[in-house]
Amino acid sequence: MPGLKERKAFTNLAIGSEADNIHNSLSHAGFRRSQTIAYRPACPRCNACRSVRVNSREFELSRNDRRALKRNQSLVRRPVESTPTREQYRLLKAYVKHRHDKGGMSDMSYRDYSAMVGGSPVKSLIFEYREGPEDDAPLVAASITDILRDGFSMVYTFFDPAHEDRGLGHYMILDHILHAHDLGLPHVYLGYWVKGSPKMDYKRRYKPLEVLDGDTWRLLKDDE
Repeated sequence: MPGLKERKAFTNLAIGSEADNIHNSLSHAGFRRSQTIAYRPACPRCNACRSVRVNSREFELSRNDRRALKRNQSLVRRPVESTPTREQYRLLKAYVKHRHDKGGMSDMSYRDYSAMVGGSPVKSLIFEYREGPEDDAPLVAASITDILRDGFSMVYTFFDPAHEDRGLGHYMILDHILHAHDLGLPHVYLGYWVKGSPKMDYKRRYKPLEVLDGDTWRLLKDDE
């Protein structure tokens, strides 16, 4: 966020058989994963970056949510192992070029993408969203998702910019929430939220939204 210099605490997850257990504990404590590293903001005297998660058990669809689902009812979710493919990479490159052309991911190579998705030491899947059930149906969107004991942690989502008007980012979050509910998983972790940040304010629409306050998760109030 403009005006804020961020500091982070890091933990290496590449530690063998205990990686999943540690990752679950760290996720509950507000950490996020990037490849083999778990991190969270650690700025002195500042807690602007707040971890948030959706309570999937109590989530209720709004009228806007139902419209997003209807717009994308042709999509079929297919969970696949975290093994990189050229098709996924092409989709990611198109998305980054359209959305973040000046960002740090703009020069990502296929090798970089392979390290991003293929080197996870924890349980992680790629949810592919295709226009139909066939294996060769067009790939429209994808989410790199960690599988936790209490839900899903959405690590990174990307989609075909030619379909931007379908609200695919919104749709993928909704689909994760509904899928978690169907599986009896209570939470979908959405990463960090910063009050007043236009780029992060969309997360407030998914209610009930819980925020990590110190070491306790609580409901985020409407007036916060």
